[in-house]
Amino acid sequence: MRTVMVRYKLKADRVAENEGYVRKVFEQLEREKTPGVRYATFKLDDGVSFVHIATQDVPDGTNRLTELSAFKEFTAGIKDRCDEPPVSAKLTEVGSYEFFGALEQR
Repeated sequence: MRTVMVRYKLKADRVAENEGYVRKVFEQLEREKTPGVRYATFKLDDGVSFVHIATQDVPDGTNRLTELSAFKEFTAGIKDRCDEPPVSAKLTEVGSYEFFGALEQR
């Protein structure tokens, strides 16, 4: 299982646009019931900073999130929407409790 966190800070006038792209990603995930992907997006209190956390448990190691057309659309112009560009970090879980909901294999 691989977990990644991405954070960035948007230009204030691009927040609504960004949220629209994010919603489309979640709509496609829901519509296609993408297996092995757990994904969450958070907006910080400043109203312009976002954090995305994605966990993928895919046997062949592919990144199914980046294969989605809505995700490609979201990432295509992300740097232009940002005051601070995306920074990603691989996360190693120390512990969690139902963070992404109950997993079927438990």
